[in-house]
Amino acid sequence: MRPSTHRAGKSTAPAAPALSRLAILVAAGLATLNAPVSHAQAQPAQAAKAAEGQDKTKEAAAEKREQLDTVTVFATRRREPVRDVPLRVETLSVENLERMGAVSLTDSIGSLPGVDVKADAGPGRGTVTMRGVSVGEQHIATVGVYVDEVAFGSSSAFVFGGSTALEMSLLDLHHIELLRGPQGTLYGAGAMGGLLKYVTNEPDSSRFSGKVGLGVRSTQGGGVGHTENMVLNVPLSQDVAAIRVAAFNDHEGGYIKAVGKAAGEHVNDGDTRGARVSVLIEPTTKMKLRLSAASQEIQRNSLNGIDYDITSGQPVYGDLTRTLATLEPYTTKTRLTSADFEYDFGWARFNAIASTQRFNSGTGQDATPLLGNNPAFDYVVLDNAISLRKQTQELRLTSPRGTVEWLLGYYRDKEVGRVGQLLWAKLAGAGNMDLQSNGQPSQYREQAFYGDLTWNFNSAWSLTLGARVARNQQVYGIEGSPPLDFVGTSEDSSTTYLGTLRYALDKQSNVYFRAASGYRPGGPNPPALDGSLQPIPNTPRSFGPDTLWSYELGYKGDLLDKRLNVEAALYDIRWSGLQQPKALGISTIVVNAGEAHVRGAELSVRYKVDEHWNLNGGLAYTDPTLSKEAPDLGPPGTRLANTAKLAYTLGLRYAFPLAGHESYAGLNVRHVGQRNAGYDMPGTSLPQFSQPAYTLVDAQWGLDLGGWQLSTFVRNLTNKRAILSANSALTAFGLPLNATVATPRTVGANLSFSF
Repeated sequence: MRPSTHRAGKSTAPAAPALSRLAILVAAGLATLNAPVSHAQAQPAQAAKAAEGQDKTKEAAAEKREQLDTVTVFATRRREPVRDVPLRVETLSVENLERMGAVSLTDSIGSLPGVDVKADAGPGRGTVTMRGVSVGEQHIATVGVYVDEVAFGSSSAFVFGGSTALEMSLLDLHHIELLRGPQGTLYGAGAMGGLLKYVTNEPDSSRFSGKVGLGVRSTQGGGVGHTENMVLNVPLSQDVAAIRVAAFNDHEGGYIKAVGKAAGEHVNDGDTRGARVSVLIEPTTKMKLRLSAASQEIQRNSLNGIDYDITSGQPVYGDLTRTLATLEPYTTKTRLTSADFEYDFGWARFNAIASTQRFNSGTGQDATPLLGNNPAFDYVVLDNAISLRKQTQELRLTSPRGTVEWLLGYYRDKEVGRVGQLLWAKLAGAGNMDLQSNGQPSQYREQAFYGDLTWNFNSAWSLTLGARVARNQQVYGIEGSPPLDFVGTSEDSSTTYLGTLRYALDKQSNVYFRAASGYRPGGPNPPALDGSLQPIPNTPRSFGPDTLWSYELGYKGDLLDKRLNVEAALYDIRWSGLQQPKALGISTIVVNAGEAHVRGAELSVRYKVDEHWNLNGGLAYTDPTLSKEAPDLGPPGTRLANTAKLAYTLGLRYAFPLAGHESYAGLNVRHVGQRNAGYDMPGTSLPQFSQPAYTLVDAQWGLDLGGWQLSTFVRNLTNKRAILSANSALTAFGLPLNATVATPRTVGANLSFSF
């Protein structure tokens, strides 16, 4: 079905308690005035003691202000301080994201060293990679995505699961967790390079509360954007049940210019809307039930991509400009409902988690250049309609803290997907012509058992061993296009392992060694066709899983009386059977070939100098290369795509009083080194393009007015045209390179009120 957009164009209740408190204060004052002399004589000693206590309280408060906050995470399926987790975990608070003016994955996690977000020309179309685990184009994600305890997105290669990472930074989050390194044991297929976890706010049954916010931003040379959001938390029964409702609307003003038949300004404008409802019921201290339903829709009138010349590395049609015969609108819709039942037996905590998710996406691609700009057509469009229905169930038992701790779980995944493609043309005279269409149904089923066992030898030493055994079955077919019609099946199993050894140097610091494995499922391949649309004999009809092992040595410490936090890690990754695209005739299939070796080092530092100054920094050195030849990528020593060898961030924040209110000012610098967007190997489906290094600067200022909070920001302060990602696949057909560049200088402000 072709989208129609191509055819149509473009009270006073608190007074009583307040009076009561005032009466108590007046009565206390009168009692003091009428106190006997003996009591008055005792006052100096009591006053001195009270003053001493106040001084100690003030000193403790000052000391706390000069210490870093303790961060707790859910990385190991337990709530624990991040310092005690034997792996690299980073958290992004919603407060900091709002201060930054972050509205997308590129804005948030894309700013972290060693993390790459290939935006593919728009929000909702991203590919996230960590620690260099990427060959450039991915049919299956190498970074898993979770919303609380629910796995999100497809595990198969057939519904664009590798390039549709969930964008959820605006929907009532508590924080975002980023787990680096393979997480296959606890989180399953696809989490080879790491895990992106959205942690949402739970309803609070103790009090009524809420928040409303309004934001506005203006991009240089572009339109005005704005954001509206609200959160309402309502206790249904005191300390027993509550409901929490959140909603937002975000408008992107656009900044891309189009030339050609579809010429226009700010063509990449559009809207993102979402809502979430969550209910929490705690009838006893041992039992808890949380129900959640979330919905989000991203709509853009065209893509963010810019036409670049692959040889010169310069824009073909000018700054922030592309040529279009017709606009390329797209929409992604996400629906996620879940239930998490928890009961504490004492000897173990039981969780039963079920979820249903729906993903729908519609994209119209300007295919006019692919047909040589045929004069019989005004334009040609390739419509892609993607749908995914996914259901998961998970059962888990988690022991309490102790000398021996354990976790056992069962996971089940059922996915039904479909991709519909229609190539059609708008005739030069009048009317339309369908040129080709097909449907691509797919199914994915997986079952897995997993668990881990931790032995805390003493207060210093701790050993954890874990494993996950999974099995999947898949069906994939093509229908409605006779040369390609087929149905293929596949089945494979995998076992991933985890081992960590942690040693506490003291109460505030520890070192750890971690060995972990990860995998991605295989799947069926469609038949490859030659230029005469005939099947090429002896082509692979399926591809297998790829797997890796990671070895990590790390240090975590809170130093200088908890004012300095340091995390450092060295890691070595061995990746085998790399899944990669292979061009055969006029087709592209997935094959397994070659091996890769990734060496890296990471450093993260947070330093609270005093109650005014905060410093932070991060650094990632990543060296991913082929260790065994991959015929479509290159010989041993070839550098893998999309990863900079060196990336770092530096941040400075100064807190100060302003007119009796708390205020702050901040500056952040982000540097990403040179990256390759492809390979030099002749005949590769990913031709080489070098993305230059870049440095971006952001600034923030804010003011706390009690219930009101004002934050202002400038993103890309120096207005750099940094190339964030590039897609070179179509250059093999003589078309320009499609590049996504950093949004030009954007100035904005957010105003919120909490109650």
